[in-house]
Amino acid sequence: MKKTNILLLVADQWRGDTLGCAGHEVVQTPNLDALAARGFCFKNAYSAVPSCIPARASLITGQSQNRTGIYGMGLGQKPMRDDYEHTLPGDLAQAGYHTQGIGKMHFHPQRALNGFHNTILDESGRVADPGFVSDYRSWFEENKPKGAGYRDHGLDWNCSWLARPTHLPEWLHPTHWTAEQSIRWLYRRDPNKPFFLMTSFARPHSPFDPPQVYFDLYQDLQMPAPYVGEWAQIHESPQDAASITAWRGKRTEREVQRARRGYYGSITFIDYQIGRLLHELQRYHREAYENTWIIFTADHGEMLGDHHLWRKTYGYEGSANIPLIVCPPPTWQGKRGIVLDAVVELRDLMPTILDICGIKIPETCDGLSFLPLLQGENPPWREYLHGEHCLCYSHEQAMHYLTDGKEKYIWFPYLGTEQLFDLVNDPGEEVDLAAKPEYKERLELWRKRLVSELAAREGLVKGGRLQKKPIPD
Repeated sequence: MKKTNILLLVADQWRGDTLGCAGHEVVQTPNLDALAARGFCFKNAYSAVPSCIPARASLITGQSQNRTGIYGMGLGQKPMRDDYEHTLPGDLAQAGYHTQGIGKMHFHPQRALNGFHNTILDESGRVADPGFVSDYRSWFEENKPKGAGYRDHGLDWNCSWLARPTHLPEWLHPTHWTAEQSIRWLYRRDPNKPFFLMTSFARPHSPFDPPQVYFDLYQDLQMPAPYVGEWAQIHESPQDAASITAWRGKRTEREVQRARRGYYGSITFIDYQIGRLLHELQRYHREAYENTWIIFTADHGEMLGDHHLWRKTYGYEGSANIPLIVCPPPTWQGKRGIVLDAVVELRDLMPTILDICGIKIPETCDGLSFLPLLQGENPPWREYLHGEHCLCYSHEQAMHYLTDGKEKYIWFPYLGTEQLFDLVNDPGEEVDLAAKPEYKERLELWRKRLVSELAAREGLVKGGRLQKKPIPD
């Protein structure tokens, strides 16, 4: 019996609600919608620590943030290690798989393999190691039009709300390059081994710079307005909003609409490039395709102006809720086209993929295999998920959150404040229930749960109660 192949598609900063199959009123994702129709879509998939490095550490190790020791990005936080005892690509390689990573990895050092046999990198301009040049940048410099630069459009990697079409031909864009490198690798892989290919797009993370045709798809459409809670005045901050790399701030309706057009255009561009890759796999590698599981997810979301917030690191749905689509191979005998509401997290991908491949799940994994859920079983499952992010942009942004997919509790350790939301009736988290007397018992339940989660963490719990942290100098 031939071993199962795995194609893991990862996007950077893709909101969980921005899929056609998730019911979005504007976004066009026909190829991903088709995968969901042939497989499973999780509506309550989350990134426990919603920024790049901690999310990707959990993805490749199957570990929670308590095990990886990475609680966020910035302000002295640890980079991803390169000496984990078990990683997803490493354990698959040990089991005889040909493993390849293409696109954004965010490893440290940047050329670390973390179990992959090889990586081909696009690191979005990030240079963390002396002399590092990404494979995309090298390729771009060799193939660009005379005199052109890849940042000639004036957008930086963390432009929060600026958007415009790319100044470059479509084939020079990193999204196209990532798909192209993946297609080429399919012809170079070892045909005698099953494969694990992780294709990791550096978009729709800013800059919101899709090719003109994808930007124009949304030019004449009315973009959905941001969710803005009655509690969000704290984030209107004109001073913070003035920065092109703003983490918060109220921009004009026109600016928000344009940012959304650029973001949605970037999403559709990725979707079409995924379609290219899947077409090549299905048509020219048919035998492999017949035995390939295809999984699509993201490291975290993007607030996109919701509650006057931008970028990531927040416990709100725009930042923490992520897409997760799982499409079994054509030989799958189970049901398809099912939406699942179990609360899953990036740490669950490693044990699930190993389970699919018939490989023992190491004890270092904190995640759970959700393969039984796909098989229609009802295994014991987590009651809720604990997520968090340390101080990154400002003390107002650091948080801990808990959710069961129906309610969400958020605690801000530097402010000493808390929020409670009813996600069923208020998916945009516009109404904070924490101060309403009728929700006192629910609030206390979630508060006790967080106390239990943080009891062993120094400085966060005292006398059985959450302890406000002093704001650092």
